[in-house]
Amino acid sequence: MAFVTGPLPQRLKLIHGFGAVAFGIKDSGFSFFLLIFYNQVLGMDAALVSLALALALLVDAVIDPLLGNLSDRTYTRWGRRLPWLYTAPIPLAVAWIILWSPPGGSEPSFWGLLGIAVTVRMLLSACEVPSVSLLPEITSDYVERTTLFRYRYLFGWLGGILVMVLAYTVFMAGPEGMLEAEGYQRFGIFGGILMAISVIGSALGQHRLVAHRPAVKPPPFSIRTAFSEIREAFSEKAFLIFAAGGLAAYISQGMTFSLSNYLNLFVWQFDRAALIAYPVILFVSVVIMFFIVGPMHRSWGKPKSAAMSAVGSLILMLMPYSLLLAGFWPPVGTLASTALLYAFILCANTLGVVVMISASSMIAEIVEAFEERTGRRAEGSFYSGHWFVQKCATGVGILLSGQIIALSHFSTDAVPGSVPSGALSSMILMYCGISIGLALFAAYWLSRFPIDQAQHEARLATLDQIARADPDASITAP
Repeated sequence: MAFVTGPLPQRLKLIHGFGAVAFGIKDSGFSFFLLIFYNQVLGMDAALVSLALALALLVDAVIDPLLGNLSDRTYTRWGRRLPWLYTAPIPLAVAWIILWSPPGGSEPSFWGLLGIAVTVRMLLSACEVPSVSLLPEITSDYVERTTLFRYRYLFGWLGGILVMVLAYTVFMAGPEGMLEAEGYQRFGIFGGILMAISVIGSALGQHRLVAHRPAVKPPPFSIRTAFSEIREAFSEKAFLIFAAGGLAAYISQGMTFSLSNYLNLFVWQFDRAALIAYPVILFVSVVIMFFIVGPMHRSWGKPKSAAMSAVGSLILMLMPYSLLLAGFWPPVGTLASTALLYAFILCANTLGVVVMISASSMIAEIVEAFEERTGRRAEGSFYSGHWFVQKCATGVGILLSGQIIALSHFSTDAVPGSVPSGALSSMILMYCGISIGLALFAAYWLSRFPIDQAQHEARLATLDQIARADPDASITAP
């Protein structure tokens, strides 16, 4: 039985969404700044940096399902999720600060970066997996679940874009701009504090609603049982279809975000004003998504909305690079070039976020499909599986970015406006070619997701009938 029936209170939407600020800060840091910080500021080879970040993601992705299973098995008077949301944020904040102020200063080691990156991602998962696992417990309504995800994405992007704006305007506002090491230290301190506030604040705001002992006490945790249950959950047909499409979509997102500062600085030659405007454009695109994704899901459903948006986003993303290489683009670095590029980015990112929110919302429907088949609910396992897919894919995306930069023969002290045109063309062609294949693959598989709104509501009715027929029966705990 969901915690809330009927429309969700506005306060709950806001406070639940607020918890995603921490994830947005992490995503912004890892996707936009970490590669260029360790490569261009600290002098590590780009291929080594991307390899360390990719390995960190892969290690974390293996651990995530265990965290999800542990979350499903947590049995306290505060419920299954809240104990995690109260204990993990402070260590997360400390690890985040260390990531941007690495021991050894200007000579970070590969293993040092790998270790702190793994730590940050594990602690972030200990916050995010329990938090997002609350969503299908709060409501079983097909549309209201999308509403909660809209707020999560809105706050997640707000957190990420806030630290981006502050990075460009406050933390890295010195003469060296994004190449100033001290700015990244301030970036880390501010982000760590805000991460802890968002997770703990969201947990406190939901405490009264979700803090009660689960109806069934789960059996003791064991590694063997945990992996058996994880394997069973991940073999659900709908999850496998989601995983195929989501994998490609997240690889593309990880690659795009990791390359964005290289593209913005060296291809489009943004000045400081353009860099400051960039996160604002991204946030406006998320606001537009906030208003269009609900009507899209009601009109076409989540799978079709995701597939159409993936293709649309690809076309809009490719246009500026195609026109630039063909010689039909205004001179880079000019107001005309920047304004036109931002128009394409606004529309492309809006549709890109629709893909992500549609895919994430699909996971909630898999919970009831699995419950109908097995008699068990496993929100934590499925959402940890979601992060497993996302992190593996993002790791591959970051790895691809590093290899693209290395194969394009970028030096570690590249200066905007002086990079050879051959290096820029190579980077653009590799980036666009890989993006085409990933977007088409994602669109194909997400369109085949087998659960629509009618099927979900019929399944809820069946589960309700089973519960009414045998009131003493209870869902078996994971």
